[in-house]
Amino acid sequence: MGEDLAAAWLSAAGYRILARNVRAGGVELDLVARRGRVLAIVEVKTRRSRHLGPPELAVDAHKRARLVRGARAWIYEHPQPGARVRFDVIAVEPDAAGELRIRHLCAAFDLGDL
Repeated sequence: MGEDLAAAWLSAAGYRILARNVRAGGVELDLVARRGRVLAIVEVKTRRSRHLGPPELAVDAHKRARLVRGARAWIYEHPQPGARVRFDVIAVEPDAAGELRIRHLCAAFDLGDL
């Protein structure tokens, strides 16, 4: 459900979803989206509570390295000339009323220009 909400949010914000739940380089990429020159590789983390901390904390150094490997493989197969690769995290968690809320962390890290 979190990925559906994230994809809808990105689309409403003007991003074009290029891929969802795609495997590249042995890594699953949740969302690949583009808006203008920005190619966003988006990791979606959904939590039912903060018992384990904020969702974005799950994107540690090991996960970031895997995302970079997957992104490189995806871009090799789907060239994006002139794009600036950016890695975003979308955290999905309930607010005090129990409604799911999205927090988009743009440019959690990046690769620079292709």
